[in-house]
Amino acid sequence: MKLMVVGGGGREHALIKKLRENPRVTEIYALPGNGGISYDATCVPIAATDLDGITQFAQSHEIDFAVVAPDDPLVLGAVDRLAEVGIPAFGPRANAAIIEGSKVFSKNLMKKYHIPTAEYEVFTDPMAAEDYIEAKNRFPVVIKADGLALGKGVLIAQTMEEAREALHTIMTDKIFGKSGNSVVVEEFLTGPEVSVLAFTDGETMIPMVSSMDHKRAMDGDQGLNTGGMGTIAPNPYYTPEIARECMETIFLPTMKAMNAEGRTFRGCLYFGLMLTPNGPKVIEYNCRFGDPETQVVLPLLKSDLLTIMEATAEGRLKEVPVEFSDENACCVVLASGGYPTKYEKGLPISGLTDGNVPGALVYHAGTALKDGQLVTSGGRVLGVTATAPSLPQAIDAAYAAAKQITFPAMQMRHDIGQRALKALKSDQGV
Repeated sequence: MKLMVVGGGGREHALIKKLRENPRVTEIYALPGNGGISYDATCVPIAATDLDGITQFAQSHEIDFAVVAPDDPLVLGAVDRLAEVGIPAFGPRANAAIIEGSKVFSKNLMKKYHIPTAEYEVFTDPMAAEDYIEAKNRFPVVIKADGLALGKGVLIAQTMEEAREALHTIMTDKIFGKSGNSVVVEEFLTGPEVSVLAFTDGETMIPMVSSMDHKRAMDGDQGLNTGGMGTIAPNPYYTPEIARECMETIFLPTMKAMNAEGRTFRGCLYFGLMLTPNGPKVIEYNCRFGDPETQVVLPLLKSDLLTIMEATAEGRLKEVPVEFSDENACCVVLASGGYPTKYEKGLPISGLTDGNVPGALVYHAGTALKDGQLVTSGGRVLGVTATAPSLPQAIDAAYAAAKQITFPAMQMRHDIGQRALKALKSDQGV
């Protein structure tokens, strides 16, 4: 089989490494891929959002199956375009990808179908939003741009002054473009956060291993929000009892709600959850694998990923086994100095052999090959993942592997998984 994976980050590298395990796979093309991905797939310089280029490439290279990984091409309709030319693909069609493409749509869906989420209102006029926040007078308050914003469209205001500034930034200055035409203003929820990815074909819903992301740039959850500085799986806060409750009150109701709206979702549905004192609530949906959650979830998947993806795309997910190991995984992200704001690119990376280090899986997020030398080409450069029977062992192994890699001004968090370890200790009465 010839596969095509659309995208070029750490998540895509994790998908490619897992897809390669299937003996039917003879060739994988990554569009556009990156320097490190080129060790595992043939990289093609076609942007993930170039739907014409993607479709033409898939036809001319007789691709048997495609995986569309990032949010932008899914929301733009990449899966629909591939279907038009007879190429099967894993991922939702555009009318289902709207669950991530529009926060207004997803919040209204949850309200209509009684899926637990934060209280909210939608605004297209910044003054009306300001009046609402002032009248509520409850801080902090969460302000979200409606559309896609590279994971940066959510601002948390601690004061009225910060709320005005956030509304101005999103709706007047339009720093996220058209995504800021509407905003969702919602209550600030508290509790442990959990990420759960799930395979679904609209009839069957199979959650994967839970995970815990670490969004802040610096140790102790300090600094700016990032795309994610590391993850662990499974998430100790996500107990079997909570998993059952989420299945009954969130996962299945969401699948059924999308069916009822004529927007059947086939692909990977991401649930960003908050375990509040009033039960689990949805913070956000994503229409695809999360990044960097994928880098800890897929190494624990025992079943064949391609077989699951084909069954999902064909609406027969219930026919295939989906099993995960009971091990633990930890991913430590190595980032460029200055990320998530300004950072230098093109810096040489040392310590890797053919893109890897012993004792861990190395997922390339922002690397390029320059005259045969791997160099940095993004904010998040590498994700170093280790699996082990226990979480402390997985954390130690991931950090031991990460220490073998260097590049100028490299930054990383040194406390990935520590919050989870505290939860495990308190659970055990330590």
